[in-house]
Amino acid sequence: MNGLSLAILDYAVIIAYFIVLGAVGYLVGKKEKNVSEDYFLAGRSLPWYVVGTSQVASNMSSEQFIGVMGSAFIYGVCAAVFDWGNVGSFSLLIWLFIPFLLASRVFTIPEFLEKRFNNSMRQFFAVVSIVASVVAFLSAVLYIGGIVVTEIVDFGILNTKLPFKDSNGAFFVMEWNLLLAIVILGTVSGVWAIYGGLRSVAWTDFITLIVMLMGGIAVTWLGLKWLSGATGSVIEGWGIMMEKNQATAGKWLEAAAKHADQINGYRGSGATERLSVIQPSSHTFTPWTSLILITFSISIWYNVINQFMIQRVLGAKDMWHARMGMVLAGFIKIFIPVLLVVPGLILFAAKPELLLGDWDSVKEISDKVYVILLQSFVPAGLVGLFLAALFGAIQSTVNSVLNSTSTIYTMDIYKRMINPEVSERRLIKIGVRSSIWVLIIAIFIAYSISYFKSENIFIYIQSLYAFFAPPFAAVFLLGILFRRINSNGAITAVTLGFAFGFILNFYSNNYLMDWTNNLGMRNLGYYLNSEHLPWAKPFLNQASINWVFCVLVCVIVSLLTAPPRADQVTDDLTINWKKLNIFSGLGGKWYSNVLFWWLLFVGLIIYLFWFFR
Repeated sequence: MNGLSLAILDYAVIIAYFIVLGAVGYLVGKKEKNVSEDYFLAGRSLPWYVVGTSQVASNMSSEQFIGVMGSAFIYGVCAAVFDWGNVGSFSLLIWLFIPFLLASRVFTIPEFLEKRFNNSMRQFFAVVSIVASVVAFLSAVLYIGGIVVTEIVDFGILNTKLPFKDSNGAFFVMEWNLLLAIVILGTVSGVWAIYGGLRSVAWTDFITLIVMLMGGIAVTWLGLKWLSGATGSVIEGWGIMMEKNQATAGKWLEAAAKHADQINGYRGSGATERLSVIQPSSHTFTPWTSLILITFSISIWYNVINQFMIQRVLGAKDMWHARMGMVLAGFIKIFIPVLLVVPGLILFAAKPELLLGDWDSVKEISDKVYVILLQSFVPAGLVGLFLAALFGAIQSTVNSVLNSTSTIYTMDIYKRMINPEVSERRLIKIGVRSSIWVLIIAIFIAYSISYFKSENIFIYIQSLYAFFAPPFAAVFLLGILFRRINSNGAITAVTLGFAFGFILNFYSNNYLMDWTNNLGMRNLGYYLNSEHLPWAKPFLNQASINWVFCVLVCVIVSLLTAPPRADQVTDDLTINWKKLNIFSGLGGKWYSNVLFWWLLFVGLIIYLFWFFR
């Protein structure tokens, strides 16, 4: 990695992008914010095209640009599952959750959980959401953005690495350039969330997504032309990419087989199937066993009850705009792998030898695929567009997470627990201050990731999701579907679910085996060896197992205890199976009808899964 050569035009493009973004953020955010609904939910005024584009822009952050490309380089087309697999949770959101979230007129998901269950569920979820936002979202996004910036920017004297001693007396190296890059990215990216609230976040996301799509399309287009060699044909490049990723001969077969054991999760597994979304049940990244349950175990938590993703839905003008916005997001998700997965396949086709090193070096390379591609075929003058796309991805997520986290802290913790009589103007000030503190904490956590992260950044983040998601996803879904589910069942399921998640993680990493062996119980340790159950090791399978466990606990405990109060199971909070109160706000004629466009979206996803079977 020798860095990128930036021409004057590159700098001009980057500067122009931030000027346009700043102008939009300022103009839409300067509207006077007298009530908390204006600051936190954009006055519930967002149109469908802003809802949809902002949802995708917030999701497409640096870990998507960098992590998905790196994962596709190692694992193949199965990385597309994290976009195409959203069809399930998007459909549930459109048809099942949006009617109740909008009818209840809540600011946050924790507030909804209080109405459906009790205050304990609200506070539990609020605290977990803040922790997850800082650790699993914000800090990871800033870390990978900082890594990319340090690869392309010369920080001069700050490139000096100074040795320090840790608490055990061992030396480690302080990389000042990475810390500076993270601080700059966090400060520049978070300004609009702090200044303008959700209105600024959503409209700057709209501009950002356009830039990201332009940059992503250009990378794929130029990459295919580069792969085709002298002919410069995109179609020929596509054919070469598909052929080489089949990995049937030569160095491509050698590369696909080199780390097949680590990828497929069992010894003697042969080469990997790089062009299939259907992978073995022990596959460490996308096992086939998780393809259905991932919707319920992780996607519901991420797309439905994750505040930073659902906040623009809560800020929509009405039911139709919320639903149509999510349909638009679904169509964009169909296209995203062309921007993120295909470049990873291109690099494998061009440089399979990069996979022939040891596993640790491969994981390190995977986080730098985007920069390697820019170095390989992007001419000076166009690099600025791609970097603007990457910076846009970072700032959109940082803005969204800051806004949503400050919303939860202000409405669910400060107003609910500290100062119930707080004024509207005071609430806005608390939101601004909490955003600043969350950003500062996330910056230092982001820097610390470099000292303990051992996986590809995308896998690191997804493994955190797999831990946080299952208990709340199970409880939220059951609470909407069944009126018999009560707060006792919900609290018990969440508490035991987190404990069970720890046990699964300890088992998969053989910590339980090591612990029993150290105590001299080697016979028990033999049975606790996770190698005996390789399908239980992938984090997605763990999430699915934990979700099923939480469902059973929630149902059993609810049935064994008193039913919920009448005000906890109204038609605004749970589905009425006699009335089926979920079909309002669908639109009129076919071209504006939610059902028509949703069916088209689902049909295209089914075809893609069939084609890459």
